[in-house]
Amino acid sequence: MAGLRSGLMSEIIVMSIHTLRTSKMRSALTVLGVVIGITSIVGMTSLIRGFDQSLRDSIGQLGPNTIIVQKFGTLSFASGKSFLEVARRPNLTMEDARAIERDCPSVALVDVWLGAQGGNSRSRVYYKNERTRQIGVLGATANWSAVNFAKVEAGRVFTSAEVEHRTPVVILGNSPWQALFPNVDPIDKQVRIGSMQYTVIGVLGKRPSPGGFGGADDFVLIPYSAHEKQFGKVLKGSAKISATSFNPAVFRTAMIAVVPREGMRTSAMTEVEAVLRIRHSLKLDQPNDFDLATQDAVLKVWDQISRATFLALVVISSIALMVGGIGVMAIMMISVTERTREIGVRKALGARRREILWQFLIEAMVLTSMGGLLGILFGSSIGLGVHWLSGFPVSLPWWSFAIGIGFSAGVGIFFGLFPAFKASRLDPIEALRYE
Repeated sequence: MAGLRSGLMSEIIVMSIHTLRTSKMRSALTVLGVVIGITSIVGMTSLIRGFDQSLRDSIGQLGPNTIIVQKFGTLSFASGKSFLEVARRPNLTMEDARAIERDCPSVALVDVWLGAQGGNSRSRVYYKNERTRQIGVLGATANWSAVNFAKVEAGRVFTSAEVEHRTPVVILGNSPWQALFPNVDPIDKQVRIGSMQYTVIGVLGKRPSPGGFGGADDFVLIPYSAHEKQFGKVLKGSAKISATSFNPAVFRTAMIAVVPREGMRTSAMTEVEAVLRIRHSLKLDQPNDFDLATQDAVLKVWDQISRATFLALVVISSIALMVGGIGVMAIMMISVTERTREIGVRKALGARRREILWQFLIEAMVLTSMGGLLGILFGSSIGLGVHWLSGFPVSLPWWSFAIGIGFSAGVGIFFGLFPAFKASRLDPIEALRYE
């Protein structure tokens, strides 16, 4: 019995494919909407997943326990605060960082990054006849590599003594290293940042960059004291900004990286928050005028964004799939009308209602599944093409292919059901009389 059913199903599938082959143009136009929908799902999923993974790798550089204290960041905007509201917050300063280091017993390391959040800390770097484009100039303490888990490819990081004495030394990010010293050992070479001469003491390896565009490597690192000497100190106080006036210098603020002692992240965050609230003279009913960001918190915000993006993608793609499904229903209705006599002959020879139903239902499924396969092929090609042309990371998980096939087959079942029922319920005598 099972063998008979299997043979009947195989025969129906072969008949369905033969019917579709005899109407190539009609079949191609019918599945066009399905192809477009599945192409967009697979193609965009590959790009979103690739960007998602590269962003997670970039955030992961800070380690799971590092706390970032910012004037404002992703968490502020995710909570609904306006640009003007966060821009008016007071700047974070070196004094804030020293207070955290002094008054927070749960904190193991504190680092300060100047120029990491805007301001005027950008410049070209020169070496003989070579120069870079405008890149970020960051100032930090001797703890920078420990907090960032950065890999120093050659040379060393600056010492506490060099920071204290404003020694003009520099560590090159991967991009300026490759631009200025493609075939030369850069260690102990003299480079110029703006009008100041610096000695290269180290170079950094390539770092993960969101989207694979390399922006994470477009910087040089100098002692924060040398940064203050060249670009000026971060001043305490609120920025003066309005809807009609804008000065990039208002974003000249420090970012503070805090590494808690083992197993004390929660207490460290509590202590840091308390110290800064006291320093900023905040009352009990006033919200924080700074952000405390952790890897988990940033990833949670990104998860919300990526889920919303994927949902929007599915909704938009579903419109194309619905259009394709309506086309499938229209073509199958026409097919039922054209093959009315054939249905009557088959019923007269003993074909049962469910066999006619399965024949037309499988025709619709085969049609839309072929569209799904073409959509997967085109979507994968788009993702790989973008990666090849721009270096944008892509990811092609197996489940995106499964979604494509499942959606396309589901469209065939849903929109092919009514024509299949209509064909199965035709009266054989009336069908044989049909001209």
